Amino acid sequence: MTLARLLLAMALIGSGIVGLAYWSAISDPTVRFAEVEMLPPESSERQLRILLLSDIHVAGPDMPPGRLGEIVRQANAQKPDAVLIAGDFVSDKQFATKRFSFEEAIAPLQGLESRFGTFAVLGNHDHWRNAAAAHSALRQVGITVLDNSAARAGPLVIGGLDDAFTQHDDLTTTLRAMASLGGEPVLLSHSPDPFPRVPAGVKLMLAGHTHCGQIRLPVVGAISYMSEYGKKYACGVVVEDSKTLVVSAGLGTSILPLRLGAAPDMWVIAVKRRSHSTKSARTNRR
Repeated sequence: MTLARLLLAMALIGSGIVGLAYWSAISDPTVRFAEVEMLPPESSERQLRILLLSDIHVAGPDMPPGRLGEIVRQANAQKPDAVLIAGDFVSDKQFATKRFSFEEAIAPLQGLESRFGTFAVLGNHDHWRNAAAAHSALRQVGITVLDNSAARAGPLVIGGLDDAFTQHDDLTTTLRAMASLGGEPVLLSHSPDPFPRVPAGVKLMLAGHTHCGQIRLPVVGAISYMSEYGKKYACGVVVEDSKTLVVSAGLGTSILPLRLGAAPDMWVIAVKRRSHSTKSARTNRR
């Protein structure tokens, strides 16, 4: 094979990989499922369905508000009791073809339906752009914003830990707010990195931020997980010290509008009554 043909073949292969990665980025999110037994045996609720969304990153070309509207319809089809969103609502990536205001980006989320409502924390991209504007836009569509604070959702108490990546988190204050409200504790955080510091009494933590690597190359693996723990807490279900962490790959993209080996997803976590002494989580999709 001549050098020219070799270079052409490499260019075609590279173009094919980029095309595949863009197709993956704009594909419908995979719905993944996990189960956690944490409700008391005497609870009147046999099971609650928590829907975890994260890293929406509204921006062109891959995540315009119209696509988010379609994802909202997919989310509602899961019939959640509560929706938890782990931050990063917008994207200011260099290769964005169009940027949207917080109001434009968040407006489709007004269509989310659940019994106990929608709760959210901010991510690093929200802080980098304008945290106050993010708060305002979320509240306008009826989403409860938790910034180192807590709120009740039926028998659950949702603690919202502000973004650890930009050092806005305050775990002590969040735990205190959760304890004051009572209920079975669920911690929502943009980054999974606070997980080792979470006390054993908080059985479930939900997070995003890592995108599960977003671009995971054969042999090499992910370019970055944006976590100080590398891949340890970067994706899926992690059970450690009787606590369960669920980390979503997210919906949108950062830096490049591409995904490879880390498809967009949303998680449905079935929170069930405790039976016997089981404290671990089970998952049937990863």
